[in-house]
Formats: sequence, C-alpha cells, structure tokens
Amino acid sequence: MKRLKLSEAEKEALERRHSNCTNRKAGDRIKAVLLRSEGWSVPMISQALRLHETTITRHINDYRAGKLELSSGGSDSHLDANQTQALIKHLESQLYHHTHEIIAYVKETWGVTYSVPGMNQWLHRNGFSYKKPKGHPYKSDKASQEKFIADYSEVKSSLKEEDSLFFIDSVHPTQETKISYCWIKKGATKKVGTTASRTRIKYQVATATTIQSKFKPD
Repeated sequence: MKRLKLSEAEKEALERRHSNCTNRKAGDRIKAVLLRSEGWSVPMISQALRLHETTITRHINDYRAGKLELSSGGSDSHLDANQTQALIKHLESQLYHHTHEIIAYVKETWGVTYSVPGMNQWLHRNGFSYKKPKGHPYKSDKASQEKFIADYSEVKSSLKEEDSLFFIDSVHPTQETKISYCWIKKGATKKVGTTASRTRIKYQVATATTIQSKFKPD
C-alpha cells in the first residue's frame, strides 16, 4: 500500500477531530490514517492499535475514498459551524430528556438527519452530559397571596350564620415534582422549580361563626 500523503491542514483537522472524539472506534480510524501518513506500515499500525491488518487497510482506503464516518452514526458533524453554535445555544436554554427529541428538532430546523448514536456523539463532542438538574423550591408570589386574602375576605363577609367554609388541598395522591435526567452542558447547573410532597387529602370545616371569631386580619 502506498504511503498516505496529507497536507498540514488535513493533519490539523484530523488531530482536532481525534482530540474531540469520544468514540473509541472512530478514534482508531483517525489514528490509523495519521500513523500511515507518518510512515508507519500497516503491520506496525495493526500491532499498535491491536487491530487486524485488514481492518487498518479498510480504514485507510475509506479515508482515501472520502469516508471516515462510522456506519453507526458518524464521528464527524453533519451541521456546519453556524448550525452547531445555534444548536448549542438552543440546548443551553431548553432541556431535553431524550436524544430522539433533539434529533427531531434538528431535522425540523435544518433538515439534517442524525441517528441516536450519532447525536449522542455530537452531544458529548460539544460538551454536553446526561445528568439531573438541581431542584429548588418555588418562591412565594406576594401578589397572588394578597389577591387570595382579598377574595377570601370578600367570601367570608358574605356568609350567613348557618353557612360553612371547607378548606381542601392535595387532591392528588402526590404532587411532588419528579426530576429526571436530561442533556446539560458540562460544568453548568440547571434549576427546576419543585413542589412539596402531598400524600393524602386534608380538609377542614368551620362555621361562619367560628371563622368570624378565629380568623382575624393581622
């Protein structure tokens, strides 16, 4: 097999792809091409990478033919530089729990199709990891509280002696926020508002007379 000749630009591009590569098979393909361009023989590359010589030959021939992707999804990006930055920005603002949802967004936005393994590689290559966001309690809404007090006072003042007020909450078996894994930029923290757990229905009953005596404005 003839020695593979690469320009400096081609070598730099391959080195850059290898440094960002998270897929072992894709990395081996790139190494095979680089080592062959540096004068290594096929048997030497086979010994170094612990791969069969026919596999090394196929990797090099694939590169000569303009193919360096993995059939399972590819080690190179299908998106151009502008599309890549746009997708990164979108994923930093929007949480996705499943890879196929991101694939659907890319297909709808740019008409580019990815497989699940290919998109997983793209996400890892661009600094995303699959982890849980951080939960934090919802903050109280002062305006809503004041409106509730006003509405409650109006209802209370219109009650008759024989009327009763019923206070009911937690109509569901549980309404605690469940946090699940999603794609988040490495080193970044995403916060999701959470609610407290409720496991059974609670209610209180009071007559209008009791309300008038016990519920006094502060």
